[in-house]
This record gives sequence, structure tokens and C-alpha cells, in this order.
Amino acid sequence: MEEEYSMPGLGEKFPEMTVKTTRGMKNLPGDYAGKWFVLFSHPGDFTPVCTTEFIAFQRRVEKFKEMNCELIGHSIDQVYAHLKWEEWIKDNLDTEITFPIIADSMGDVAYQLGMIHPGKGSNSVRAVFIVDAEGLIRIMLYYPQEIGRNMDEILRVVKALQTADANSVAMPANWPNNELFGDRVIVPPAGDVETVEKRRQQAEAGEIECLDWWLCHKSL
Repeated sequence: MEEEYSMPGLGEKFPEMTVKTTRGMKNLPGDYAGKWFVLFSHPGDFTPVCTTEFIAFQRRVEKFKEMNCELIGHSIDQVYAHLKWEEWIKDNLDTEITFPIIADSMGDVAYQLGMIHPGKGSNSVRAVFIVDAEGLIRIMLYYPQEIGRNMDEILRVVKALQTADANSVAMPANWPNNELFGDRVIVPPAGDVETVEKRRQQAEAGEIECLDWWLCHKSL
């Protein structure tokens, strides 16, 4: 019988768990209260694509920290394998991994977060969970084992989420390099007659620009 796996939903609280990592025991999401974090899984230590991903994440650690965001790795490996792999990366690629890596040798975390997809084998897929400062899951991304992730896109979506939260706006495609509006943001569309009129007044006052009352944008 095929094992079932669960998948949390967007906007739900990240499930509470205590995990063993290369930086000691961690309580999630409690130890990161007030901070954002990106938890990302990889299929296994000492694998080529995963090694390139860890280098890419590490080289962007400070950019994540500037956004009050921490990185947490994960795979279904023992902590000893993680530690040896970190040593290999440092010795051979001159890069020290500074973020914790969860050692999930029993697969409990992977199953709880829906990282095991039977159609892709028994290892965890390349999952990404972006969790906000309130411990809520804001983004989930899943990649197959054969495709490495784009870390600049992960940086982009963290920045986009934080900007959207701070300004009560939405972000257009490819923001901040949208084909129509550049780095401008989308004003929430009107949902009632009163707001329709308000959007028109805002446009007349030059506070926003509109192609129609339901498609308005502005600079921050």
C-alpha cells in the first residue's frame, strides 16, 4: 500500500516541531519568532545538483539576512553526513555553510511537510517553504530532483511578500521588472461601488494610474 503524505496549506501556521540540525536542536517555528525563514529540502548529501544549490544559497545568506530572513536546509540524511558534506564543500569549494541543516534520517519532517512524492522516489524532493515572522507559510515551491532552483527568484519572492505586506498592494509579473509597469505595484481592485469611485478620484488626483478602475498601479 502506498504511503500517504500530507501537504500544509498557504496561510496556515507552520507545524510545530523539534528538529536535529548541524547547529544543534531547533524548535520550529518558535526559535525563529519575529523572523522570516526559508526551509528548503534537497534529495541527498554528496549529490552534484544539491552541492551547487548549497553554494548558491550560502553566497546569498547576507542578502536574506538583510530582509530579516534565515535559511534552513533539510534532507533525509544523518547529521554526520551533513557535517562531512559541509567539510567537503569547505575544503574543495572554499565555502563554509553557515546555516543549519536538518537531519531527518527517519523522514518525519519530510512526511509532515509533504516533501515525499511517491512518483519521484523515497528521497525528499526540492521543496521550498517561505515562512513569515508570524510563523505562517506564505509560499511553497516543489521542484523535481533533476532541476536545481533559482535562488535569486527565492530572494525576489521574499522581498515581494514583505513589500506587499508593508504596503497592502500586490506585485505584477516579474516584479520589479514588469513588462507593463516596471517596479510599480498593483493597487487592490475595487470590490464595491464606493471603492470604484475612490479609485477614479485617486487617478484624477494623480495618486495612482489606472487602465481602468479594476487595474490600477502606483509607485512606492
